[in-house]
Amino acid sequence: MPSAISFDPDRGVALLRTPGGVYAVRIGADGSPRHLHWGAELDLDALPHPRSPADSSFEADAAADELAPQTGPRYGPAGLQVRFADGTAGAQWHFAGHRIDGHELRLRLTDRHYPLAAELCYRIRPSSDVIERWTELTHTGTPADGPVTVTRLDSAAWTVPRLADYRLSHLTGGWNSEFQLQRDRLPVAETTLTSRRGLTGHHASPWLAVDDGSASEEHGEVWSTALAWSGSWRITVHRDPVGRTTWTGGFGHEGLAWALRPGETLHTPVFAGLYSRGGFGGASRAWHAYVRSAVLPAPERSQPVLYNSWEATGFAVDQAGQMRLAQLAACLGAELFVLDDGWFGARTGERAGLGDWRPRSDAFPAGLRPLADEVHCLGMEFGLWVEPEMVNRDSDLHRAHPDWVLHAPAREATELRHQLVLNLARPEVAAWVHRTLDELVTENAVDWLKWDANRPFTEAGWPGHPDPDRVWTDHVRAVHRIMDQLRADHPGLRIEACAGGGGRVDLAVLARTDQAWTSDNTDPVDRIGIQHGYSQLFPARAMAAWVTDSPNGATGRSTPLRFRFHVAMAGALGLGGDLTRWTEAELKEAAELVARYKEIRPLVQRGEQYRLDGGDGTTAVHYAAADGGEHAVLAWRPATRFGHGPAPLRLPALDLGARYRDRETGEVHSGATLRHRGIDLRLPAGDYASTLIRLVRQEGA
Repeated sequence: MPSAISFDPDRGVALLRTPGGVYAVRIGADGSPRHLHWGAELDLDALPHPRSPADSSFEADAAADELAPQTGPRYGPAGLQVRFADGTAGAQWHFAGHRIDGHELRLRLTDRHYPLAAELCYRIRPSSDVIERWTELTHTGTPADGPVTVTRLDSAAWTVPRLADYRLSHLTGGWNSEFQLQRDRLPVAETTLTSRRGLTGHHASPWLAVDDGSASEEHGEVWSTALAWSGSWRITVHRDPVGRTTWTGGFGHEGLAWALRPGETLHTPVFAGLYSRGGFGGASRAWHAYVRSAVLPAPERSQPVLYNSWEATGFAVDQAGQMRLAQLAACLGAELFVLDDGWFGARTGERAGLGDWRPRSDAFPAGLRPLADEVHCLGMEFGLWVEPEMVNRDSDLHRAHPDWVLHAPAREATELRHQLVLNLARPEVAAWVHRTLDELVTENAVDWLKWDANRPFTEAGWPGHPDPDRVWTDHVRAVHRIMDQLRADHPGLRIEACAGGGGRVDLAVLARTDQAWTSDNTDPVDRIGIQHGYSQLFPARAMAAWVTDSPNGATGRSTPLRFRFHVAMAGALGLGGDLTRWTEAELKEAAELVARYKEIRPLVQRGEQYRLDGGDGTTAVHYAAADGGEHAVLAWRPATRFGHGPAPLRLPALDLGARYRDRETGEVHSGATLRHRGIDLRLPAGDYASTLIRLVRQEGA
C-alpha cells in the first residue's frame, strides 16, 4: 500500500498509511489530539472512541495524548510543561484545524485562554514505514503578556496497542563499551532513558523498541522509535497498572527552562517511529533503509577504506613519519589517509594547544600542505582530525577569550581530559569555529574531517544571557549548522562524527556526516557486541570499524589479523595500526583482505543486513543485495569448546526456490537447504576463528 495521509473532519480522525501499517489520531472532546491506533491495517470504526474524562476520578484519562499537556485527569508524564506569567501551569487546547501538504500533516492547537499555539507535525516518506514527528510551540501574544516558561517540550508521545505483556529493548554502555543491547520485561512504572551530558552519550541512546515479549530476530510485531538529537535528551516510558504503555521524549533534561517570548517559536527535533511485523531484524532493516534514503547526506557515495594514524603515533606526529605511514597505507589499498590528534599548536599531549588550529611548526615546518599533496599523489584522499568545540586552558585561544567557554561566574569550571567546552551558542564563537574550519579545509585541500568531542558539559552557564539554559539546545544546533555550512561550501567534503568513540551517534548528526566512529575500543571480540547494538538502528555503511594492532591497546587481547579484519569488514572498513611494525607477511595478508573487502563493499554498505546466531558462541551477519543476486556472510567464533564444532548456519534471506554457488568452493546449494539446514562455515580450528562466505544466485534458478 502506498504512503498516504487523510483527515476526516466529521470524525476528527487523521490517518497516516505506510506500506506496512497505519497510524491514527482522533481529536478528543477537549480539543487534544488522542492516539487511536499504531500498527497493522484494521477496521478503525471498530476501535472505541477515546474517553474523556476517565471512568474513575482516581484514574488517569483513558485515552493517550499525542503530547500530554499537563492539565486535566492526566497523571502520567507530561510531554508539554509550561507556566504562564501569572503562574498558571499547563495548556488547555482548542483544535484549530489541520493542514496536509503532500506527505506532511499538521494539527493546529491554540490555548483556550493564553497566547500559546502548537502544531503537532507528522511526516511520512514513500516506501518507508517510518513516521517522523515533531512539535512547534509559538507564543502568539504581545510583550504585555510576558514570556511563557517552558520546562519540557517533547517532540512526540507514542502509544502501542494493548499487549499481553511488554518488553523494552534499549542501548546502554560507557566509554569503550557503547551500544550494549538490553532487552528486559518492562516494569509497571515510569522508566526514564536520558543523557544529561550535552551529547547523545555513551551510556544511553535515544532509541528503543517495544514488543510483547515474544518477538524474535525475524518474527513478531515490534514498535521502535529514535530521536534525532545530538545533545541532552530524555525519554520517559510509562506502563500503567491497567495495561497501557506509552512513551514521550525530546531534547533537554530535568531542571532546564526556556523562556518563550512573544512571536517566538520553539522547534523540537524529529522523533521518528516505526512499526514492523518482521521481528527485530525486520525493524532494523527498515531503519537502515530509512537512514540511507532519508538521513545520510550522500548515500550514493561508498565509504572509503581509510587509514588513521592515531594508534600508530599518538601525539608524536611529524611530517616524515606521517608520509611513511601514508606510503604503507596506500600499498595496502587504503583510499583515505587521516592525520589524527597532535598536529597543531603546542599539542604534544592532552594538556595544551587545543583550540590553536595552526600546524605545529616543529612537526610540519612548511604546514600541512606538503603532507596533503603527498597523500593525494599516492592516490588517497586527505583527512584531518579536529575537536572544534573544545579548548585547553593552556592555549592562545583561551588566553585571548576565556569568556568563550561554558562557565558560571561563581563556580569553578571542571576540566575533563584537561579541556573545557566552548560555548557555540554564542554567535561569535560559532562564527570563529566555522571560519577556522573553512580555512583549514581550503588551505590544506582537506577531503575529510574527523570531528571529535572528548568531554561532556559541566557548569553549562552563559553569563549575561537572559535565557541561559538555551545553551543546551543552541550549542547543538550551532554544531549542526556549522557542519551543514561546511558541506555546502565544500561539496566534496565528508565528515566523520566522533565523541570519544560513540558518544554522539544519532539520526541528527548522521544527517550531516557520512559515518560515525563507533567506539574507541577496537578489540574485535568486544566490537562484535558493540556492532550488534549499533546495527539495531544504524546501517553498516555509517559504522566505522578499524583493524588495529595486536595485542589490542584497550584490552591487551591478542587476536589473528584475519579475525580482526573479518569483524571490521562488517562495517565501513578502516585501518589504524602501526604499519611500520607489521611484518611483510602481515602487510601482504592485509592487502589481500582489503581487496576482498572492496569486492563485498557494495553488499555491506548498500545491502540488507541479517543478524544471525549460529549457537555455541558463533554469530554472523549476512548482507544480501537488493535483488537477492549476491550475498556475503561474515561469521565469527571467539572461543572454542572441546568437542563442539559449529553447527551449519541457516540463511533466512535466501530464496527457497533458487540455487546458489559458493564463490570460493564452487559448490552449488539449494536455497531450501541453506535456509532450513544451513551452510557449513568451514571455520579454522581454535579460538578467534572467522570466515567470509560469498554466494551468488545461479542464473535461471
